[in-house]
Amino acid sequence: MLKQTLFATAALIASTSFAAAQDNPMVGGAPMMADMTIAENASNAPNLTTLVAAAKQAGLVETLMGEGPYTVFAPTNDAFGMISEASLNKLMMDENKDQLAQILTCHVVAAEAFSTDIAGMISDDGGMHVVPTVGGCKLEAYMEGGELKLKDENGRVATVTTADVDQSNGVVHVIDRVLLPAGQAG
Repeated sequence: MLKQTLFATAALIASTSFAAAQDNPMVGGAPMMADMTIAENASNAPNLTTLVAAAKQAGLVETLMGEGPYTVFAPTNDAFGMISEASLNKLMMDENKDQLAQILTCHVVAAEAFSTDIAGMISDDGGMHVVPTVGGCKLEAYMEGGELKLKDENGRVATVTTADVDQSNGVVHVIDRVLLPAGQAG
């Protein structure tokens, strides 16, 4: 009887976790749990390992485990791959920690905004909405061909490839390009 009860309890927990993951898009083939923080979920996504390493180097992991709410536009490993290896290695050096933190916080908004919220703001603003970030960048959000796009202050454009990944402290939108502060090239 005890064995059956333990099995039933384990099955219930597994199905509840599976249901929570089903409500959220998968990221890099990994289930994203709505009851986990942005940092915890990102650490489980195999296509966000460069972002996680950069967040650790910049000292931002604790922030992304904090209460929030945050909206994070999360560049994939392929997005970081568009930056030259030499430039990326230089950014990851201890002496460039502040610059790296600024770049990463240009992907973070101090509010929770799902894609429907952003689309509404874009519509309300006549087709383009300015998104101020924690890092001081101003991104331009717009829709093109049914896709949510973000343009940084250098004219670089990222497309949201996976939207509305709910987290306990906000929401993540996976993007295909690293966005940079004004005047920085990548």
